[in-house]
Amino acid sequence: MENEKNEGIKEFGSTRLSDGKSGSGIELFTIIGEIEGHEVLSGSTKATKYEHLLPKLAQAEEDENVEGILILLNTLGGDVEAGLAIAEMIASLSKPTVSLVLGGSHSIGGPLAVSADYSFIVPTGTMTIHPVRSTGMFIGVIQSYRNMEKTQDRIIRFIAEHSKITQERLTELMLDPTQLVKDVGTMLEGEEAVREGLIDAVGGVSDAFAKLRELIRIEKNNDMKSK
Repeated sequence: MENEKNEGIKEFGSTRLSDGKSGSGIELFTIIGEIEGHEVLSGSTKATKYEHLLPKLAQAEEDENVEGILILLNTLGGDVEAGLAIAEMIASLSKPTVSLVLGGSHSIGGPLAVSADYSFIVPTGTMTIHPVRSTGMFIGVIQSYRNMEKTQDRIIRFIAEHSKITQERLTELMLDPTQLVKDVGTMLEGEEAVREGLIDAVGGVSDAFAKLRELIRIEKNNDMKSK
């Protein structure tokens, strides 16, 4: 069993936690490094592979022994489509979910952080919000720009729907030319992210566990009332 846990952490960044306080089965997921999409990153790059994470999330949803999910984030961002797919998957889970930003959750890490039922960020944690970018050469610049604009709108809409920040304020932060050197966007530290309504609260791992146990208890009570 211990070997299976270690293998799960190594290969998929996930493991089942034994919760002695409430008897709840909590599944831990980590989203670390760069979000890898359809292109394989170099072997020296820390990456979260969406084709690994999506099946594990589906498995947790169907596992009756899993009562809650804790997501730890420390990501630079990465593939936008892959990041949005993971965020939508987390947001659609029926099990209680809590996210905790450790270090940072930048770029497409924003939707991932707010996709849980409740979100935390450590005091020194940071989140960078900026417009959708792309590199490389394009055929049909206007069409490419419109596609990027549509993708950006999807990101703004998702974050606003899953947090307390408005679409208008989020757009302002994305396009702020004064925050980042030679770029537009905004970097928010822990307290700032909460004040802006992007994240629910400043806290650490103990706070995240406490909140998740609370959500699990509420879920159980609601299930009992409905029977």
